[in-house]
Amino acid sequence: MSTITNKVDVGFIWQITDDVLRDAFKKNEIGDVLLPFVVIRRLDCMLEVVNEKVRKSYNDFKDKVTEDKLDPILKKAANGLTYYNTSKHTLHSLKDEPQYIEINFNNYLNGFNPEVRDILESFQFDKIIARLVKNRLLYEMIDAICKIDLHQNTIDNHSMGYVFEELIRISNEQSNETAGEHFTPRDVIALMNAIIFTPEKEELSKPGIIRTIFDPACGTGGMVNLGKNYVLDYLCKNTTHKPTILTYGQELNEQSCAIAKSEALISGENPRDVKHGNSFTDDQFQGKQFHYMMANPPYGVTWKKDKNFIENEALNPAGRFYAGTPRTSDGQLLFLQHMISKMDKTNGSRIGVVTNGSPLFTGDAGSGESDIRKWIIENDWLECIIALPKDLFYNTGINTYIWFLTNKKAPNRKGKVQLINGNATQVTGVNGKGKEQTDHIFARSNKKSLGNKRNELTQAHIAALLDLYTNFEESDYCKIFNNEAFGYYQLTIEQPEYDAKGKMKMLKGNPKPDSKKRDKENVPLTDDIETYFSNEVLPHVPDAWIDYDKTRIGYEINFTKYFYEYKGLQPAAEIKAEIVDLENDINKLLNDLLA
Repeated sequence: MSTITNKVDVGFIWQITDDVLRDAFKKNEIGDVLLPFVVIRRLDCMLEVVNEKVRKSYNDFKDKVTEDKLDPILKKAANGLTYYNTSKHTLHSLKDEPQYIEINFNNYLNGFNPEVRDILESFQFDKIIARLVKNRLLYEMIDAICKIDLHQNTIDNHSMGYVFEELIRISNEQSNETAGEHFTPRDVIALMNAIIFTPEKEELSKPGIIRTIFDPACGTGGMVNLGKNYVLDYLCKNTTHKPTILTYGQELNEQSCAIAKSEALISGENPRDVKHGNSFTDDQFQGKQFHYMMANPPYGVTWKKDKNFIENEALNPAGRFYAGTPRTSDGQLLFLQHMISKMDKTNGSRIGVVTNGSPLFTGDAGSGESDIRKWIIENDWLECIIALPKDLFYNTGINTYIWFLTNKKAPNRKGKVQLINGNATQVTGVNGKGKEQTDHIFARSNKKSLGNKRNELTQAHIAALLDLYTNFEESDYCKIFNNEAFGYYQLTIEQPEYDAKGKMKMLKGNPKPDSKKRDKENVPLTDDIETYFSNEVLPHVPDAWIDYDKTRIGYEINFTKYFYEYKGLQPAAEIKAEIVDLENDINKLLNDLLA
């Protein structure tokens, strides 16, 4: 989006605070200071017209009713806003007494309602103030933030959400070494939005539609907010009727949760719909269902400390994790099960989840991971998986994928799974050493790397991937399979044990199996077991047999296998030439060092 939203210049907001803070704060700390100040400034501007009314109500009722009864009275006095301030100060009036700036500012902050104070506490705002005071910058920071006009007639609630989202993006990119922890690149979210919401356009354009979006690992809230923006400002921009979109999220990290709550607050949403807590052990939305769900849960993060709770719930047939539990070193499939448990059984749901490669293939038949995949695929919830181009994320260069699930598949998609290879490359030239140079087909290189993010999805790339999804036709980059194609029988092949004289040992009238010769064979579900055994096993070990009691069914999605392209080995002459070049380079460096 443009850095100009309505009449508010995001670049100007960043610049004036950067000018104040740059000598006392590191570049990656500017956002930690700026974001809570922007929240306060927005609230300050919005409350300007109701301050007198709120203060009068406060003075009239503060000694007559309890605090819990006073709160709704003051919100009513604030014309229905979800926040208020009872102090005698505004940000502008604080500047009238610079010698008392710290005391008056703290009194001003204490005048906010409890929800706002809780948000500021989660920002650790007291430490920020102390640091500003220590560096004699509190007055300068308040003066700078007052130069930003965030009144309702300058910027409406919806656009204010855009401004805050843009500031979050800049803040995270400034601290790109840790940005990936709670921040998903906006181009990846844009692709998720396109796949999740495009099939819903007709439904969302009907009159009176109310829909919910949920993220159980919401970080700073970007996914749900950008999802809402996509529906209202793009998908349904020109439709006669626009839906009401309600956003919800839960986040474990306290500061990230504070940012998400702040964005909800200043864009007219209910901050109470963003919950702080562990989605596994403290589900704040227990029993609630959602129409759309999006998440980028952490990769390879242990859930050992939650093991007892999760495994106890896994024993309950009605529990979220009854299908299975993955190894404790990686909780990605737990998030997926958590989201599936919240699918809307009446209107249906659509889910998009970013994972690394592990949930696709880790785990043998009978393992928790395999059983979870089996449960998902046999229930026909898995609609599509897109392999993303490499180097899209700030904190990892590993292969990543987006899973799309739904409990309302289109008729032509029932019983099928679509795989799209967005990580495909093509030869685009030859480098200076005569080697082929390849580039991604569905991404372009960034002019400047941000952490590990060296590539980006443009609108054209997103449109091309959306076309592959929508067309639902096989091509070099799209494969369509029946659900059973991902399943296999894991057979236990036994061979008899022989004594030193070569005589077969018997056990209860049957050949005794030799555990040292025991083998496993994976046979596709679509193949006949006996035919496979006769053709592939018996010709090599004629005395073998299948122990059917140990047969298990497993599921895996070996994405690479379906899009594998053979590349011939590099000719020996080329390898030799490269070695000679390297030796020459090394000799030159040594000569330079010894000269």
